[in-house]
Amino acid sequence: IKLEMPTINLDGEVSVLATIPEVVEPLENCAMTWQKLISTALEEQLKKVPQGNGLLAEVDLWRERNDTLSALTEQTKLPELQKVLEILQEAESEHIEDLQIVLSDLRKHHMEALDNVKFLSALECHLKNLTYGTGFNVVLDTIPSLMNTLRMVWIISRHYNKNEQMVLLMERIAWEISTRVYKVVDLHTLFKEDRAAAKKKIAEAKSTLEQWKKCFFAVRAQIEASGRQRCWEFDQKHLFEKTDYMTSVYQDLYDLLQVVMEEFYSIFGPELKALTGDPERIDDLLRRVNGLTSPMEELTFDPFSIKSAHDWKLIMEEFREEVSVENIKQIFVQNLKDPPLYKNHPPMAGAIYWSRSLFYRIKHTIIRFQEVEELLASERGKEVKQIYLQVAKRLKQYEDRKYNQWRDRTEQILPLLLRNTLLTVITGGASSVTEEPLTTKESVRFIVNFSPLLQEIITETKYMGQLGFPVPEIARYVALQEEKYLRCIDRLENMLDRYHKLMGTLNDAEAKLLDDHIQELWRVFRSGHRRLNWNSLGIGDFIVQCTQSIRKFELLVHRIHNNSEDISNKLLFIESTNLFKFPLSKNGDKLPEVKEFFEYVKCERAKDVAHMVRKYSAIPQLLIKMERRVANTNSGKSPKLTSYYAYWEKRIYQVLTQLIVKNLQAFNAAVLANVPLFQTEAILSFPEIILQPNATEIDKMTRQCIQDCIEVTKHFVRWMHGTCIECPPQHVGEDEVTTFSFYSDVSQNPLIIEQAVLITQNVHKLLASLSKYLNQWKRYHLLWELDKGMVMEKLAAEKPACITFDGELQFYTKVAQEVTQQPLIKDEQFIRLQLAPLACTVQENARGWVISFGKLLNESAREELFSLQEEIQVGVFSL
Repeated sequence: IKLEMPTINLDGEVSVLATIPEVVEPLENCAMTWQKLISTALEEQLKKVPQGNGLLAEVDLWRERNDTLSALTEQTKLPELQKVLEILQEAESEHIEDLQIVLSDLRKHHMEALDNVKFLSALECHLKNLTYGTGFNVVLDTIPSLMNTLRMVWIISRHYNKNEQMVLLMERIAWEISTRVYKVVDLHTLFKEDRAAAKKKIAEAKSTLEQWKKCFFAVRAQIEASGRQRCWEFDQKHLFEKTDYMTSVYQDLYDLLQVVMEEFYSIFGPELKALTGDPERIDDLLRRVNGLTSPMEELTFDPFSIKSAHDWKLIMEEFREEVSVENIKQIFVQNLKDPPLYKNHPPMAGAIYWSRSLFYRIKHTIIRFQEVEELLASERGKEVKQIYLQVAKRLKQYEDRKYNQWRDRTEQILPLLLRNTLLTVITGGASSVTEEPLTTKESVRFIVNFSPLLQEIITETKYMGQLGFPVPEIARYVALQEEKYLRCIDRLENMLDRYHKLMGTLNDAEAKLLDDHIQELWRVFRSGHRRLNWNSLGIGDFIVQCTQSIRKFELLVHRIHNNSEDISNKLLFIESTNLFKFPLSKNGDKLPEVKEFFEYVKCERAKDVAHMVRKYSAIPQLLIKMERRVANTNSGKSPKLTSYYAYWEKRIYQVLTQLIVKNLQAFNAAVLANVPLFQTEAILSFPEIILQPNATEIDKMTRQCIQDCIEVTKHFVRWMHGTCIECPPQHVGEDEVTTFSFYSDVSQNPLIIEQAVLITQNVHKLLASLSKYLNQWKRYHLLWELDKGMVMEKLAAEKPACITFDGELQFYTKVAQEVTQQPLIKDEQFIRLQLAPLACTVQENARGWVISFGKLLNESAREELFSLQEEIQVGVFSL
C-alpha cells in the first residue's frame, strides 16, 4: 500500500501556505484518501486469522501484520506527509482530526504487532524443534525451554499477559505436541515392527505428552512462588483434555505390546511345549496370539480422538478378557519350580495354595465368558475354553504330585526327627554328639535341637488339613502337640540364653577358677544332649533342674565379679596415682629452689606410696574371700586358685608398669613444656659463670627423682608361688636381706628404660642451652680477669692525661648501666634462670673499676697540684 503525495508545490512557510485555499483544498483531498487507505488496511489486517492450528501460523500472522503496518508507518514519517499534516493543522481543517485518529490507531496496532513478533520470534526456534525435530529427544528437551520462554512472554508482553490470549497460545502449543505425537504411531503397522523399537516409540510418545503437562505445572508453581506476577489460572480442560486422553491410549498400547510381544512369546516357548507334550498345538497358539492384535489393525475409528473414547474402551476390554487365561498359564509355567508363597506358608502346602489361587482366577474369567454366550460360541471363545481345561488339568496334577511327595517324606523322616536329643553341643564351632566329657578349655555352646523340618511338618500338616487332604496319623499327633513343643523350646532357649550370657561375662581366669562348678553344671545338662528326646516325658523336670543349677551358678559368679571389681578399683587407684606432684609457686612469681622442688616431690610421693601400698595389701584378703566361696578354704594358697592368683599378679605387674610409664611420660612432658617449675641462679665463680646449684647437681637430682619413681615398685612385694601370700624377706649371705618385689621386673621394661633415658637427654639439652645462654655474659670477663692493682700501677707509671681517665671512667660506667638493662629472668622449658645475682656481681666489678680509676685520677691530680704549688712558691720567693 502506497500513500500518494500531493503534486502541488509545498515550498514556503507553513503559516503562509495554510492561508492559501488553492493549497489547502487539494491537501484535504489527499488527507481523506490517506485516511481511507489506512483504515481499510487496518480492517483487513485485524480480520485476518492464523492459517492453521499450530503456533507457527500465529507467528506468520503477526509477522505479516507487522510488515504491512510497518510499511504504512514508515510512509507516515516522510517529511512531505508531516508538512501536509502541519499545514492542515495550521489551517484548522475539519479533516485533520479524523486522519490523526486513524494514524494513532495505526501506530498502536503497529507497536502491538512489533512486540508480538519480537516475543513470538523468541518462541519460533522452540516451535520449529517441536514440529520438525529429528526425534522425541529433541522434543523432550525443547518443552522445558519453551515453557520458560512463555513465562517471560507472560511477564513482559502487553498482549499475551491476558488469560484469554495466553490460553489461545498454549492451545496451539498443545495442538503442535499432540499432532507431532499422533504422526509417529500407525496402528496398521505398529504390531509388525520390531518389538523393542515399537515399545520405545510408544514410551517416548507418552513421555512427551506427560512432559508438556509436567512443565506447565512446574512453571505455574514458579510464578506462584515468586508472588510478583499474576498466576496462570487457565481452564485446564482446554489445555490437557486431548493430551491426557492420548496419554491413556498410549499407555493402553504399551500394555498391549508388553502382554503380546513380551509375555505371551515367553509363555509359548520350549518349557510349555515340554509341559503339554503338544508342540504343534503351541505353535498354533502362537499364531492365535498374533491374531489378538488384529482388531487394533482394522479399526474403523481414530483411537486418539476423544469422540472415539467409548469404542476404544470396548476394544481394550475385549482384549484383556482374551489374555487373562494366557496370563494365568504364564504365571504357572514361570513359577513352576519355585512358586511364590504367602507369608508363613510352608513349601508344599504353600505351593498347593498358589496353584489353587491360579485355578480360581482362571475359573473367574471363564465364568464371565459364560455370562455372554456368544463369546464362548465364537472360534476365539472355544480356543480360550480349551486352554482353560488344559491348564486346569495341569494344576490338579501339580497339586496331587506335591501332596504325595509331602506324605511319603513325612512318614519316613518324622519318627527320626522325634528321636533327636533336646540339646546339641557345639565345640570349636562344630556340633558334636560325642560321649567324651567336656572341658572348659574348649569353646562350648548348647543349642536347642528342635529341627526346622519338624516345625515345617507341623505347619504343613495343619495347612494340608485345611486344604482337605488326609494327613498321616503320626503327623496329626505331632501337630496336636505343637503348643507343648513350642513351650518347651521357649523355656529351653531362655534357659540357654541365660547360661550363655552368664558364661560370656567370664574371662579365661574366671573360667578356670570356676572349672569345677562349670563341670557340675554341665553334668546337669548332660541328659539333655545324651538321653532325653522329643518323645520323652521328663522334659519339664529337666528344664526345672537346669534352671535351678544356673541360678545357683549365677549367684556365685555375681559374688566373684563383685570381688573382682573391688580389686580392679584398687588397681585403678594405684595406676592413676600421680608420682610427680609439683609445689605451687610462692608469693606469685616466686618459684621453689631446685633442692626444695625435688624434696617436695619426694615427700609427696612417699605419702602417695603409703596409700598405694595399703590398697595393694588389701588385695590378698579379697582373694581369700573368693577362695572361701569357690574352694571352701581360706588359706590364700588353694591349688584350685593357683592360676587365678597368677592372673591377678600379672594384672598387678601391668598396672605398676603403666603407673611408672605414664608418670615418666607426664614428667617428660613437664620438662618440655614452657612452664617453669623451679628456679636456679647464675653466679660468677671466678673465673667461670655457672649455675647455682651447678648443672651437674641439677642433673644428679633429676636422675635421682626418676630413679625414686621407678623404685616405688620396691614397696609392692611379690607373692609366693601359687599363693596370694607376700614373700617374706630372704637372707642372702650373713647380713644382707632381700625382699622380692616387682621392681626387678618393672625396672627392666624397655618402655620405662626408654622414658628414663629420654628425660635425662632432654634435661641435658636444656642445661646445655642455659650454659650457652650464659656465655653471652663472658663479654664482661675482663672485669674480673684483669688485676686492678697491676693495671693501676702501670697506668700511674705512664702518667696519662685526664682525657685517658675520662675515657676509662665512661666505659666502665656504661658497662654498669648496660648490665642493669639486661633481662634478669630467663624461662626455658621447666627451669627459671635467675640472673640478678650475676648481674649484681658484674655491676659491682664495673663500679670497682670506676672507683679504682677515680682514686688513681685523684692521686695524680693531687701530685700535679702539689707540684704546681711548689713552683708558684719558688717564683714568689725569687721576686
